[in-house]
Amino acid sequence: MNSTSLPADTGIANVHLQVADLERSLEFYSGILGFRQIHRESGSATLSATGTSPEQLRLSEHPGAQPKPARTTGLYHVAIRLPDRRALARLFQQLLQNNISLQGAADHRVSEALYLADPDDNGLELYVDRPRELWPVFDGQVAMTTQQLNVNNLLAEVQDDREPWMGIDKGADIGHVHLQVSDLAQAEDFYHRLIGLDVTQRSYPGALFLSAGGYHHHVGVNTWNSQGAPPPPADATGLVSFAIRVPDPAAWEALVRRLEDAGLPIEKRSESSDWTSVLVRDPSQNGVELVMERDQLARLYPPAG
Repeated sequence: MNSTSLPADTGIANVHLQVADLERSLEFYSGILGFRQIHRESGSATLSATGTSPEQLRLSEHPGAQPKPARTTGLYHVAIRLPDRRALARLFQQLLQNNISLQGAADHRVSEALYLADPDDNGLELYVDRPRELWPVFDGQVAMTTQQLNVNNLLAEVQDDREPWMGIDKGADIGHVHLQVSDLAQAEDFYHRLIGLDVTQRSYPGALFLSAGGYHHHVGVNTWNSQGAPPPPADATGLVSFAIRVPDPAAWEALVRRLEDAGLPIEKRSESSDWTSVLVRDPSQNGVELVMERDQLARLYPPAG
């Protein structure tokens, strides 16, 4: 931990994806995975596990968008975290019943995970954490590994389950985001020194994992197929941005000042009745939104009188 470390309850708020066909994407995210729509307008939709704000997924249509070129920076996967093993097993069962193919399944010792792709070939991870006290630690860092997941054991959680499918568990959220970057050292400088996430594991060749509060990772970065690579073209499917929720107003203000002092351009400032945010880009041009809830800002700037 360092002096710029973010509060322990910092997390990923949402992910914004550009898709080629909104109807097709909604068929997958709502119809198959079971996310519920919050709002829809021409060319875009917002979703969450509960169907109420705050949003967890934002889908924006770019008709005719091309697949993201393989050797570019951008999204590696969005990781959707389920609240317990049964919830993951029910979602796995739903995928099987709809003939959705997996790209992999892994036991990371800190979590159990299923891997697949959405209709635009955006990578997705569906996972459940093991209790934190069981996470292996080596030399002061979380010791994640990749081993084969016993999928039959996972499905045994629901072998006698007769409850009808009613959508993804309402406790689901975005647990982490894994990015393709062009340079690991630059990514570490940005996400650690400037943003304030702590490095949790650097033992995977070509990858780095960072988090707040000792979580195994909120952000993963790798150069496995993107060392020195450019960002994808603007009309490609994939990541528009992802949002980091900073729950402490003083920490959020300090973070924004730190970015400004470093000369990093603030690309966009947004406000609503519920939140305020700034949008910046990491050195690989991945969009990063830093979000603070309005009610917490009110505590920093109480009304006069």
